[in-house]
Amino acid sequence: MPAQPDPARPAATASDATPPADPARPAATPSDAAAPQPEATAPQPDAAAPQPEGEVPQPEATAPQPEAAAPQLFTWEFAADPYPAYAWLREHAPVHRTKLPSGVEAWLVTRYADARQALADARLSKNPAHHSEQAHRTGRVGIPGERQADLMTHLLNIDPPDHTRLRRLVSKAFTPRRVAEFEPRVQQLTDRLIDGFAQRGSADLIHEFAFPLPIYAICDMLGVPAEDQDDFRDWAGMMIRHGGGQRGGVGRAVKRMRAYLLELIHRKRADLGDDLISGLIRASDHGEHLTENEAAAMAFILLFAGFETTVNLIGNGTYALLRNPGQRRLLQESVARGESALLETGIEELLRYDGPVELATWRFATRPVTIGGVDIPVGDPVLVVLAAADRDPARFADENTLDLARTDNPHLGFGHGIHYCIGAPLARLEGRAALATLLSRLPDLQLAESPENLRWRGGLIMRGLRELPVEFTPESRSPHTPPHAPSAPPAN
Repeated sequence: MPAQPDPARPAATASDATPPADPARPAATPSDAAAPQPEATAPQPDAAAPQPEGEVPQPEATAPQPEAAAPQLFTWEFAADPYPAYAWLREHAPVHRTKLPSGVEAWLVTRYADARQALADARLSKNPAHHSEQAHRTGRVGIPGERQADLMTHLLNIDPPDHTRLRRLVSKAFTPRRVAEFEPRVQQLTDRLIDGFAQRGSADLIHEFAFPLPIYAICDMLGVPAEDQDDFRDWAGMMIRHGGGQRGGVGRAVKRMRAYLLELIHRKRADLGDDLISGLIRASDHGEHLTENEAAAMAFILLFAGFETTVNLIGNGTYALLRNPGQRRLLQESVARGESALLETGIEELLRYDGPVELATWRFATRPVTIGGVDIPVGDPVLVVLAAADRDPARFADENTLDLARTDNPHLGFGHGIHYCIGAPLARLEGRAALATLLSRLPDLQLAESPENLRWRGGLIMRGLRELPVEFTPESRSPHTPPHAPSAPPAN
């Protein structure tokens, strides 16, 4: 499935070349195992990749020598279909050191067994302090702008015991019971978003459906007032460059979001509710030692990490179903019968087959560690390639086949170990609601563009389409809109 190069931009020609930029990116669930890091590793393809500044020379490491030249990484073609390159790496260089487009050198871990080891290894820290200070300050690791906005103290950047303390507080909002109670709201959001385009007969499912659904859902869970949620949608779009924009937009959006969150925390202290931010405030007031900056940082990362994974789960999942009509038909028939088993296993298979998170977020060796027979020196970054591990034939039979009924499926799409995605239950709920409702209400949904013309967003951590144009038979009238009434706008 080769991607069409942008005729206005030169094609990459060297291994590990600059990835395709994302001038029009439309981010998951709250996850410290897999969350977006939008501009940290995706410079414009027509700009030279930045060079490392002030990095400590790395000691020699013992890596196996590949039998042939490694495939090109981070090109337009790679973004469209990275799986052949990952298959080569799994076979020839399963723990592979490469220079990323940002200039930072890191180890890519591609085999399933090695990936599980690395994700759970306490010697691999999440704290960027164990890497080059200059690399983090310049936004080459982590989320651009988070240091300047004083939003560093969140689950993506800390280790136990602080990680244990903060995760315990947040996990109360994502229990199976709390998520189940949220299901009617997710279904309402899903239906009202589809109402917005169902009578038109065409849509961009990323911009009009997959992007706004998790934004509004996580805003509700956090306790962001309805009248402010469109601001969050705009900031989220800036942070992942959904609508294009100038460089530096991520940093500006982060600062605006922090200022708003601090003000919201002050307001909620006087009027606590049953939302997550109120819960963080109560914990702080009852001796959990949660500072105001920690509360703001936690709310920030839950919002930021709380939507792009779900955007990509819905987008990639719908695309995979449209490309596999036999599997789509089986799921459609199962949903029509009111069954849930195939939908539940199907969501897990879509997470494995073409999941929303391509690489787990940054880890840094605090002590010498050996992974897959390769010695990783202290201070080196390690990136676990979830997309490669989840297609490892040593663990998954028919690894390149989409099988929605697959039951032996311990995929790593939400990570593994203490940093397993805390928002996985919410992401699964949103994915089930989105796919089941699309298949039910728009039964003849089909692609409106050739697959080779679709563009995938450039970047390092997340994997998702920039747009997903579809067409279908228009609904004569939305089942949620009275006759002669205008279609309801997306719920806030």
